[in-house]
Amino acid sequence: MSTELSPQYDPKKIEDAIYRAWEESGFFNPDNLPRARGRAVDKQKPFTIIMPPPNASAAMHIGNAVGVILQDIMTRYKRMRGFKTLWLPGTDHAGFETQVVFDKKLDKEGRSRFAIPRDQLYQEMFAFTQENKKLVEGQLRKLGASCDWSREKFTLDPDIVQKTQDAFVEFYEKGLVYRGERVVNWCVRHQTALADLETTYSEKKDPLYYFQYGPFVIATARPETKFGDKYVVMHPKDKRYAKYKQGDTLEVEWINGSITATIIKDDAIDMAFGTGVMTITPWHDPIDFEIAERHGLSKEQVIDRVGKLLPIAGEFSGMKIAEARPLIAEKLKAKGLLVKIEQEYDHKIAVCYKCKHPIEPQILPQWFLKMKPLAKKAIEAVEKGKIIFVPPRFKKTYLHWLKNIRDWNLSQQITWGIRIPAWFKGREVYVGIEIPTGDGWQQDPDVFTTWFSSGQWPFLALGYPDSADFKTFYPTSVMETGWDILFFWVARMVMLGIARTGTIPFQTIYLHGLVRDQDRQKMSKSKGNVIDPLGVAEQYGTDALRMALTIGNLPGNDTIISEDKIRGYRNFANKIWNATRFVLMHADAVPDPKKVRYGKKERVMRLKLKKLVRDTTKDMDALRFHHAADRLYHFFWHYYADTVIEDMKPHLAMPDGSTEKAAAQALLLEFHTTLITLLHPFMPFITEAIGRALPTNKDKGLRIKDKKMLMITPWPK
Repeated sequence: MSTELSPQYDPKKIEDAIYRAWEESGFFNPDNLPRARGRAVDKQKPFTIIMPPPNASAAMHIGNAVGVILQDIMTRYKRMRGFKTLWLPGTDHAGFETQVVFDKKLDKEGRSRFAIPRDQLYQEMFAFTQENKKLVEGQLRKLGASCDWSREKFTLDPDIVQKTQDAFVEFYEKGLVYRGERVVNWCVRHQTALADLETTYSEKKDPLYYFQYGPFVIATARPETKFGDKYVVMHPKDKRYAKYKQGDTLEVEWINGSITATIIKDDAIDMAFGTGVMTITPWHDPIDFEIAERHGLSKEQVIDRVGKLLPIAGEFSGMKIAEARPLIAEKLKAKGLLVKIEQEYDHKIAVCYKCKHPIEPQILPQWFLKMKPLAKKAIEAVEKGKIIFVPPRFKKTYLHWLKNIRDWNLSQQITWGIRIPAWFKGREVYVGIEIPTGDGWQQDPDVFTTWFSSGQWPFLALGYPDSADFKTFYPTSVMETGWDILFFWVARMVMLGIARTGTIPFQTIYLHGLVRDQDRQKMSKSKGNVIDPLGVAEQYGTDALRMALTIGNLPGNDTIISEDKIRGYRNFANKIWNATRFVLMHADAVPDPKKVRYGKKERVMRLKLKKLVRDTTKDMDALRFHHAADRLYHFFWHYYADTVIEDMKPHLAMPDGSTEKAAAQALLLEFHTTLITLLHPFMPFITEAIGRALPTNKDKGLRIKDKKMLMITPWPK
């Protein structure tokens, strides 16, 4: 690529060529970096980011782009500061997420995963993810990600699979993993238990029914679960029911006849809801389940795994929930047990985040990981300041969640993922990597929730436990990701990292916000307000997109993005390009230092430039990238272009050899080189193209086939 600048800035003509040059240089690999501050590469202080692996099931969205850009800014800055900088890329098999995407593909083909042999389905899905993986890698390159592709990982790489299974076996042998029957989030449509992150809450208006239950009135929005209710629960401090004692029994007329009900007193009851009394269905509600566990109560299944009522429901057996609900209420009304109905009861219900069908909690045999022992050390690490949060307010949220954590269901009933290394023969259970000897053993068909493998990502991606990379780059420096997965992923990485390696997985947790449109609405396909990051990068240039997603993007806060905003930073890129052309027309070589004599005005200008360098460096070190980028934008446009260049124009018109012209040339070259270098982490493509053309870079950076690399030029002092 020529170092001569074309009359118009056209990102399409330079970005791909520049990225290829970066890759060919080898400088994304920290082992190939030049000496810094007189130290050999192996003596330099490491700086490490493990990329949160984007899903290999579909193209990245604008939210992914925010994280990629912020991580690249950190990486480029530290590389220019002389650190042995590693940004390790990878992609995630994404378990349930990918299963859902692939199910849709099968639906279009008239097929169902439930009718495809397991091995065949797995291989089809593997091929599918490998194609999408290439797409994601292309997107990362388009965004300018300066990650080390030679170290790229996939969460289904054989070593990742084996070490994930090793962790399960280790936890089992330590008594931290157990096989238990507990309430899990069950998706009726997808026929699997879901992780907490795979459920969401939907606002819903339903009738709230009040039924007579012996001497009590109970309120419920789910009469279909009440066939198994034989415990009536109230708060021990509720004076309205003081005469009833724990364990008292009474005969009550109910849906299908008379039953014996037992009085239970429990602090979980909300005295302000309904009448302060409730019956419980432990099989189908997590709170009810916990009450039953505390008091040693029996549990009975009422609804099956496809969302139909079981024989316990009598005449309603085999009916779907929505169909049966009003009919059950009518039967209770006919028996004189319906007290009243509130038709507009506003409440939130748990739904599958993909199909939006209501979750039907079920007690199922699953593998659980005891979390309190792991949480204890994760709490200590933050309380002792070993891990810091940006922004700091998330520390309190993190600690509150960990102090109230529950055991974690590791199992999912899908094909796509890492098989759980457990075998069954009758009631016998064997846990281990090797297949047990003897006939009759069947491997558990379940797979790990993807969060179990991705929760070990920072150390597994570095080759834990014996690789040189693990010993050099772990613990990592920063984990940058969205605040919305603090609990579901980040906290689990801390717990699993400490449990497996004995130390924290990263020193800083940087949490970015969600991306919203100009009306502050969350972007979604259904709203039609999604911005395709590659589409706008193609139209306006990647650097414009990067600036638009950085400026105004405070950590932990949702950021606003619009096409107008991106277009505005495209105009800024044009301004930089045109200013460069002007400087090169009037200062195509560094003037003789002996002829440079700065007056008072020029000395003041240089002091402002030095202050800019100091302030920008402070912001970068403090991870205030939004401040740094905004300051550089305004300084370049409103001070350098509008004041410095304009003030120097009369001096540039003076005869060659004059001290005034030499000073003006030297000043503009100093300003331009410094500003281009400071802008590089934010706008790497245009700055790299310009950096090669500046005469001040003649002896800086490193030549690759006669091309200078701004990417490794030292950060200004």
